[in-house]
Amino acid sequence: MRVRATAAVAAMLVAALTACGGGGSDSQAGGSAKAAASKPAKKKDVDCKDTSLSQAEWTKYCANAGAGTGGDGTTATTKLAFGKAAKTVGAQSPADGSQGGEMLEVSPTTVVYQAEAMGSESQNGVFAIITVKDRAPAGKAAESAPIEGGGWQWIAPDGQALDEGENEASSVTPNGFTGGGSIPAGAWAWDTAVFDLSKEQAKGGTLSYTDGAGATFQWKVPATDSGPELAQLKKGMAGNY
Repeated sequence: MRVRATAAVAAMLVAALTACGGGGSDSQAGGSAKAAASKPAKKKDVDCKDTSLSQAEWTKYCANAGAGTGGDGTTATTKLAFGKAAKTVGAQSPADGSQGGEMLEVSPTTVVYQAEAMGSESQNGVFAIITVKDRAPAGKAAESAPIEGGGWQWIAPDGQALDEGENEASSVTPNGFTGGGSIPAGAWAWDTAVFDLSKEQAKGGTLSYTDGAGATFQWKVPATDSGPELAQLKKGMAGNY
């Protein structure tokens, strides 16, 4: 009888505790669920490399974080098909003194290989002359310059990086494709990236651009003359554009 009485008392105590919400695992779980539900949702992670982002989204999440960085401020390298536009951050301190950092779409479109161009002869064997279409969709923007740690490079098949404009390359300025400086909002302009290369460096090279936020974009360049501006570019180098 004493054992049965003790068991009955224990059951009564458990029932009382449960009714009062005292210390049970179910009540703890319920409390945790309520606490979790009360926490504000985290801000959605934005992939700044996503070309489907609207201008408003890009400006809100990426303009000050670095295009191609996933919005966390860390640099990254994005590989694109030749002719595909890259959404980049413009120069932070453009040479013309205007405010920098606005979005700039950069598109290499056409490449020509020539040993001689516009009265200059390649010191290494061949010029790679690439037309670049720069577009500022929202605000005034400019390409990043080497002095800022940005700009254009050619990555040879063996991995060697060569800067744009070295040796005699700086003398090649095709008519109609000589851009530079800031581009007004909603406008676009042609520019040219020219490299003085050996024939081995020109075969299977990669064009690389680093923007104002330190993000890098790369395009595999065709090994032969290619692109929609081919005739105009050759005409421009002949001085008849």
